[in-house]
Amino acid sequence: MADRSLESLSLPLEVRARLAELELELSEGDITQKGYEKKRSKLIGAYLPQPPAANGAAAVRCRLQHSEGAARRTLRTSNIGVCDIREAAARERTAPHSTAANRPLFYFRFGVDQALPQERRTPVTPSSSSRYHRRRSSGSRDERYRSDVHTEAVQAALAKHKERKMAVPMPSKRRSLVVQTSMDAYTPPDTSSGSEDEGSVQGDSQGTPTSSQGSINMEHWISQAIHGSTTSTTSSSSTQSGGSGAAHRLADVMAQTHIENHSAPPDVTTYTSEHSIQVERPQGSTARVAPKYGNAELMETGDGVPVSSRVSAKIQQLVNTLKRPKRPPLREFFVDDFEELLEVQQPDPNQPKPEGAQMLAMRGEQLGVVTNWPPSLEAALQRWGTISPKAPCLTTMDTNGKPLYILTYGKLWTRSMKVAYNILHKLGTKQEPMVRPGDRVALVFPNNDPAAFMVAFYGCLLAEVVPVPIEVPLTRKDAGSQQIGFLLGSCGVTVALTSDACHKGLPKSPTGEIPQFKGWPKLLWFVTESKHLSKPPRDWFPHIKDANNDTAYIEYKTCKDGSVLGVTVTRIALLTHCQALTQACGYTEAETIVNVLDFKKDVGLWHGILTSVMNMMHVISIPYSLMKVNPLSWIQKVCQYKAKVACVKSRDMHWALVAHRDQRDINLSSLRMLIVADGANPWSISSCDAFLNVFQSKGLRQEVICPCASSPEALTVAIRRPTDDSNQPPGRGVLSMHGLTYGVIRVDSEEKLSVLTVQDVGLVMPGAIMCAVKPDGVPQLCRTDEVGELCVCAIATGTSYYGLSGMTKNTFEVFPMTSSGAPISEYPFIRTGLLGFIGPGGLVFVVGKMDGLMVVSGRRHNADDIVATALAVEPMKFVYRGRIAVFSVSVLHDERIVIVAEQRPDSTEEDSFQWMSRVLQAIDSIHQVGVYCLALVPANTLPKTPLGGIHLSETKQLFLEGALHPCNVLMCPHTCVTNLPKPRQKQPEIGPASVMVGNLVSGKRIAQASGRDLGQIEDNDQARKFLFLSEVLQWRAQTTPDHVLYTLLNCRGTIANSLTCVQLHKRAEKIAVMLVERGHLQDGDHVALVYPPGIDLIAAFYGCLYAGCVPITVRPPHPQNIATTLPTVKMIVEVSRSACLMTTQLICKLLRSREAAAAVDVRTWPPILDTDDLPKKRPPQIYKPSNPDMLAYLDFSVSTTGMLAGVKMSHAATSAFCRSIKLQCELYPSREVAICLDPYCGLGFVLWCLCSVYSGHQSILIPPSELETTPALWLLAVSQYKVRDTFCSYSVMELCTKGLGSQTESLKARGLDLSRVRTCVVVAEERPRIALTQSFSKLFKDLGLHPRAVSTSFGCRVNLAICLQGTSGPDPTTVYVDMRALRHDRVRLVERGSPHSLPLMESGKILPGVRIIIANPETKGPLGDSHLGEIWVHSAHNASGYFTIYGDESLQSDHFNSRLSFGDTQTIWARTGYLGFLRRTELTDANGERHDALYVVGALDEAMELRGMRYHPIDIETSVIRAHKSITECAVFTWTNLLVVVVELDGSEQEALDLVPLVTNVVLEEHYLIVGVVVVVDVGVIPINSRGEKQRMHLRDGFLADQLDPIYVAYNM
Repeated sequence: MADRSLESLSLPLEVRARLAELELELSEGDITQKGYEKKRSKLIGAYLPQPPAANGAAAVRCRLQHSEGAARRTLRTSNIGVCDIREAAARERTAPHSTAANRPLFYFRFGVDQALPQERRTPVTPSSSSRYHRRRSSGSRDERYRSDVHTEAVQAALAKHKERKMAVPMPSKRRSLVVQTSMDAYTPPDTSSGSEDEGSVQGDSQGTPTSSQGSINMEHWISQAIHGSTTSTTSSSSTQSGGSGAAHRLADVMAQTHIENHSAPPDVTTYTSEHSIQVERPQGSTARVAPKYGNAELMETGDGVPVSSRVSAKIQQLVNTLKRPKRPPLREFFVDDFEELLEVQQPDPNQPKPEGAQMLAMRGEQLGVVTNWPPSLEAALQRWGTISPKAPCLTTMDTNGKPLYILTYGKLWTRSMKVAYNILHKLGTKQEPMVRPGDRVALVFPNNDPAAFMVAFYGCLLAEVVPVPIEVPLTRKDAGSQQIGFLLGSCGVTVALTSDACHKGLPKSPTGEIPQFKGWPKLLWFVTESKHLSKPPRDWFPHIKDANNDTAYIEYKTCKDGSVLGVTVTRIALLTHCQALTQACGYTEAETIVNVLDFKKDVGLWHGILTSVMNMMHVISIPYSLMKVNPLSWIQKVCQYKAKVACVKSRDMHWALVAHRDQRDINLSSLRMLIVADGANPWSISSCDAFLNVFQSKGLRQEVICPCASSPEALTVAIRRPTDDSNQPPGRGVLSMHGLTYGVIRVDSEEKLSVLTVQDVGLVMPGAIMCAVKPDGVPQLCRTDEVGELCVCAIATGTSYYGLSGMTKNTFEVFPMTSSGAPISEYPFIRTGLLGFIGPGGLVFVVGKMDGLMVVSGRRHNADDIVATALAVEPMKFVYRGRIAVFSVSVLHDERIVIVAEQRPDSTEEDSFQWMSRVLQAIDSIHQVGVYCLALVPANTLPKTPLGGIHLSETKQLFLEGALHPCNVLMCPHTCVTNLPKPRQKQPEIGPASVMVGNLVSGKRIAQASGRDLGQIEDNDQARKFLFLSEVLQWRAQTTPDHVLYTLLNCRGTIANSLTCVQLHKRAEKIAVMLVERGHLQDGDHVALVYPPGIDLIAAFYGCLYAGCVPITVRPPHPQNIATTLPTVKMIVEVSRSACLMTTQLICKLLRSREAAAAVDVRTWPPILDTDDLPKKRPPQIYKPSNPDMLAYLDFSVSTTGMLAGVKMSHAATSAFCRSIKLQCELYPSREVAICLDPYCGLGFVLWCLCSVYSGHQSILIPPSELETTPALWLLAVSQYKVRDTFCSYSVMELCTKGLGSQTESLKARGLDLSRVRTCVVVAEERPRIALTQSFSKLFKDLGLHPRAVSTSFGCRVNLAICLQGTSGPDPTTVYVDMRALRHDRVRLVERGSPHSLPLMESGKILPGVRIIIANPETKGPLGDSHLGEIWVHSAHNASGYFTIYGDESLQSDHFNSRLSFGDTQTIWARTGYLGFLRRTELTDANGERHDALYVVGALDEAMELRGMRYHPIDIETSVIRAHKSITECAVFTWTNLLVVVVELDGSEQEALDLVPLVTNVVLEEHYLIVGVVVVVDVGVIPINSRGEKQRMHLRDGFLADQLDPIYVAYNM
């Protein structure tokens, strides 16, 4: 309803006051809309004919339309000044103009609005966000210029988002991270001192709000919960997904995020292996705790088949959110040194461009020289100190608001003289004084002692030394204190003046000395209290000169990056500045001024310490500590002292509003000037308006409020003059935020929501000239409708950055130029660091600071504007005002916005999450920019500046180092990162003929290689006579019966057991008898051998061969972990169709134990034979197979993708295998080989059980599990037995590297010597872990290990050993390839250390009799050697097929018998399933051939297709592990189209959330991928198999089934 009718009601004054308070409560968010309406109607009900109807949304729409109309109409009324900058130009051109050209660029309001006719008035209804405005008697204020239009815009934007919903998953937290601390444990943030911006007040949470607030808040929240339940079930690892209100509310964010920054949607990664099978569990070889989750094989995790679990539901939610249409793809790209192209933002063709004429520099009024102005500030002090010594100069307050001390001008003069005399004559010796005139001294005074500071400051001026006021260092590690130390050092400061109390409070060493603070020079601390000083002699007087160009003082300034600079101010500049302020503010003698600001720098120093003395004014100084206890103290002092002037910040006005309710007897009519020091901030205008709104009834006049703009370099830049004319309202501009991001001034036309209301900061200072220049590049004058950096030319400014001539030149010696390139003045200008423009009437408007500028995708955003938007979302509900930091970090060649806020201790997870999501919506709607990361930290944890504001650069540093410890994080890389490379399009396949021709033309060779030819090697190998291993053993038992084949060591390094040829033969015979007689087995039956690593296993294996049975070695269950390890044993036994199970007595008991019965059905075990009790007789005859192609044994193993596969090894393949190894490693009966491997599958089994029997060498067996107790066991054995060849696994190598890192000296003392080792081979089925092998080599180099000795082997399911470093071949080579080319399946060699380079080590030498070719996995065509392809192998020891693959066997049939699609189509190859490439090296092997090296890159099954490119998990994992010191292990996998990163955190759970941004950043920077989900888990959760390989698919199943118990799960938007 129209407010006229409310004006016409005769409301009593107290009702009007109460209404004003209600409005404020509503605007502050202290009361809900509903509560506001209730109370308002109660208050005015008695005076109203009928109650007002309030319909929120309609009212908002209504207001927007009407205000638009009102604005257009008021244009025609005479009292509105509209400045059209192009008017003059338009008059010159007579051609007809387009409508755009006629549209005014911005409106400014001057004069009084005419009261519009009744029906045209803008209706003001209490809408969801607008506050009902009491009209001023001067007539209605046009709605457009209301400062709370911002809050309103934010609320309207959010209301728009409410309509369309889409659920977004809330992060899951472990309960221990969610525990809410009780309220009493917190003080509102802020300890020593206050916040620069608008911090909170002590009273905030204790009781300033009305008593009914509690209930109102509840009601508010109930009304907020849009979708059903908001009960948060923060159970161990997940919160409920779909139904949660918060989840839906975040959805709004994303659903509407103003659809401007869209990249192509992430693409779907598919997996072929749909069958996930129970995986081997870490047992022996690794010291990791086994994961706590159960049967993965029960879950179907094929593509698109959702797993019924909470986690996957959340991921589905996330995927749905991300599927929304993104912004149209951009066309141009820049080449990032390769054809992998990052998109470059194209300039928007519709972006606003400045159209005004070139601006003219604006000159301030003449600086009038008044006759009684003193020739210098010291002269003024002398004059007042002698003429009126009793006049009060400064009154200080205690924390109760009682006057503590009054410093008179007489005392100030005598004490300053005393300080000056002592500085010059009492420090050092007469011949060598410590301080001479012109030297710098530090002033270290607390914020509650302005009197001591003032005396010391003037003492320095009188002694002609240069004071450098700094903050009191509270601890040795204060935020920013190190940089201040650097400033003191560079200024050559050796003396620090301080007060008695402060000196006592400084941290002391045990001896009572003040320690040297970090980064500080050595200082002499000098106390300036009078009682500690000697009296100057009668005849001593300071030398008082007229002001000159000597430096008067140095003010410190903290830059954006945290560095501290000292701005020097000369004595003439100091005096001129005081004169200019006196003239601008109309100061007169003996006025009283209340100062709440920091008196050591900036506006507080200039008005409260310097100008006040020039004019003999009386300053009432309000310490910050008093403001915290009583935010109204400054207002009370204005009343008490009838002060004419007050110097405050918006924060102080804001606090007064929050606390003013209980004050009745306030009268502010004495104020003629209220200086708002941060009046240039975008949010100061709302504080000014709200303050005026409430205190107008207490005598405050509108024209009294005088915002000013200042900077350390240019001192006061502009200040609004106090006027007596109350009919002259201040200038306002309502600017389009969109225009401002392009640096262009446009009035808001259509887009009502994104506007910035700015107030003027008055006129240019007297005696100064101001202009605006382009912020970057040449200092060219801006146009009239363009935002630039304000520059000032005046005497009253700083002159340099102390000691930094280069930076000084760029800032203090700027010559602005016209568009033609001519300088506008011969005098230099100074850059103020403020962004703004000069509006009509010479009014200066500031829209931001250079320091707060963030350039995102070519558009400029101001940190302060973003803070203002965040605050407007739900002010004071969840975060503390003034405790918000906004900065940008550079990720992937662009700036990304980060917001960090301190969260109130009483807000719940859901509330904070909702607040965060609404902030994202609001910033997106209003600024059209995405927020990259929003983090909430616990109250009081952000680094503070000495006056309580947030130390921005330190906060940013903590964020980047991962030391911020947030309690809530929301990352939105999908919305922000729009410059990812174009997804790769797969090229259509080229036919075979053209490939061959292409290869011929380009001279490429087809990538193929082979080991030595077995047929041509002449050797006296007796074992070749025999086709079968069982025959070789019998032959050895006859010819060399007592030759020792096997020696087993125990954990003490002594021999636990050994076997000679004849002992093994006899033992095998007994086992064969047992199998036939007790097991009743036929030849060809399968027998599972469940043995610990040792000699029993070997005997049992040969026993099976003697009986004609087929052995399968199975790792025994782990006694401490039966529940997870026994099912694997059971599965292998069942899948291999074993007719019988052989084991030791101990394991036999274990298999039948109660724990086993709980894990599996023990009744279904096949017969179990215990070999500890063998029959005494020999078999009638030993079985001899009829055909070498018959099955010798089955090799079962779980691949890294979680597939259980058994391969068939024939007798022929087994013998060929042993021969190949014998030749490669030159094994003879006289040799000893140390083996520290698990003997259950692959090459490990062959080396442990088979090779010694074939070659006759002695194998020293070291079970890897023994290394857990004695890590040095393996190396000590190698040294003791003088072994030349040894084999181990990565887990063994890792154990040695980690466990023996610090013990090399003591091992050396024990005589450990590795100098005889020729080959130390790591047996693996993966890409060589080059970092591990290198650190192992480096670590044990001192013990004689030759770095060339360490190498790796490579085998896989189809061929258990393809490569193995032998004794005679060349050393293993390492190449560096371009990781980006690799993603496109191309191999591009680069120099070591070049960007994106990836080191790859050769996987050992190709074994004799093995041929390799690299083929395209899709087309099966041969590839050139610059391509990455699948490794195919042809050899006599290939396995002959899968015995079973759990599941579909037709799929796998081509693994063993594939043919090339063209080229050599006859040879039958086996496909390894691994990607790699061949390189011909410059090295030659034994027979003079150039040597071909095979490089394995990764498993095809594990490679992830993302954005059309192929990524290998290990590369991403390596980057992630480097990101933070607490990440010990990492595994990545994809689910649907999201990249999921699981990291193990070795640190406190508080660090979990620090990892989320770091992980996201590093993957973006190095791999151009957006991480979808970050999962932080405990150490040991990522499952690792016996070979030390990560089981990523198993981990994926565990994650989707919600079995990981993660510490934190973050879903990146």
